[in-house]
Amino acid sequence: MKEYNVLQYGAKGDGVTNDSFAIQHAIDDCAKNGGGRVVLQSGKVFYSDSIRLKQNVDLHIQKGARLKATANIDGYIRPNKLINDPKTALIGNPVTGKPSFVFIYGYGAHGCMISGEGVIDANGHAFVQRKDRYYVTGEFYPRPTAIYVENSKNITFKDFTVVDAPFWTLHPAGCDDVLIDKIRILNDLDVANSDGIDPDHCSNVRILGCHIECADDCICLKTTKGNSEYGNCENIIIQGCTLISTSAAIKIGTEGVGDFRNIIVSDCIISRSNRGLSIQIRDGGSVENVSYSNIMIETRRFCPDWWGTAEPIVITSLNRDENTKSGKIKNIRFSNITAKGENGVLIYGSKDNLIEDVTFENCRVTLSKTSKWDCGLYDLRPCLDWGVEKLDNSAFFIRYAKDITIMKTKTAWGEKCESYKYALDAQDVERLELIRFEGEAAQYGDDSIKLNNVRMVR
Repeated sequence: MKEYNVLQYGAKGDGVTNDSFAIQHAIDDCAKNGGGRVVLQSGKVFYSDSIRLKQNVDLHIQKGARLKATANIDGYIRPNKLINDPKTALIGNPVTGKPSFVFIYGYGAHGCMISGEGVIDANGHAFVQRKDRYYVTGEFYPRPTAIYVENSKNITFKDFTVVDAPFWTLHPAGCDDVLIDKIRILNDLDVANSDGIDPDHCSNVRILGCHIECADDCICLKTTKGNSEYGNCENIIIQGCTLISTSAAIKIGTEGVGDFRNIIVSDCIISRSNRGLSIQIRDGGSVENVSYSNIMIETRRFCPDWWGTAEPIVITSLNRDENTKSGKIKNIRFSNITAKGENGVLIYGSKDNLIEDVTFENCRVTLSKTSKWDCGLYDLRPCLDWGVEKLDNSAFFIRYAKDITIMKTKTAWGEKCESYKYALDAQDVERLELIRFEGEAAQYGDDSIKLNNVRMVR
């Protein structure tokens, strides 16, 4: 593989000089010559405006090298100025549209790669201000996305570390054949919207062996309105990751105008998170064929600013607003899950949109109070009719569902609060099957299981 040394293109690597022109020149030459590797050398800090990835170029950040984003927003690529497409009218909405500002950007960059054991410093604190002790938000909104690659095939992100993202960290959109392998994302746990990895309308994605610490979601599958010209989010493998989040460690939704299907999550450890595994549907997209296995989850409530009340597993489909009907959720499997936290499993559909065909096998759910924040709550945000609801906490809390199976599963209690109640609290469920389900009530003398309008499978 031919290598291109950015120092030979005039980069200084002194952490002060803006090296973007030299880095981009090297990338452009590499692409023009059919591809290769552009090298950022060890021991250097390359301070830079935005750079654009190109086809078949490997941006290689050596161990000990740092690529640091500029603090000047005028130095950032604005995708809406680069893509001649009327659909980019949605650009500017920080969540549902395409990014307004991007540090590392690629479009049609087939075969591109970011590699090496160096650091991408997204310089997020140049763009935020503190809201309170627990929460930092944008000095202006939207803040820059750290890495955004759109409409690209056969792309790879491998071995590097990203720190201090001001907004979403790694956002592939409309991409096929995406490999994300052994990267680290280390964002502050109080910076709002600093998601880790957000595959958006992507297919054939492998997220393997990553360690992610971030505010908001560590890994979140999306089908945003801003990228609705692309297909569904499907054929996804998430394996061997360690995750810490102030929102959900692994989430499907909330932005979901397209469908999600054929997703496998396995061999992960989730710790110190506000939520563990979440399927959160609020738009027209549906979810089917999802398997979670061999996962350990520890949750605690982080603070009221974040969605979630320490639920280790959440499956909800609720209408976002009067004009948006949520999609269907069906065929979801959980096996060999160990969950310990301040809240229990939440499944919540609606009268005209039941959550279907969910199985728990060989699972253990333990509720134990560890934080100073209130218990006796479930968080159903965002949606038309509900918010953070005052409801007693149970190991399993199920509303509006059908074909639910819980087998070879145990529940337990650790440090209790007064709002802890049942091993299972189910209402408005068609065909609930319990096979070797074990659990006691939190309070001595209470029933362990509470059922209301539930048809059991005998």
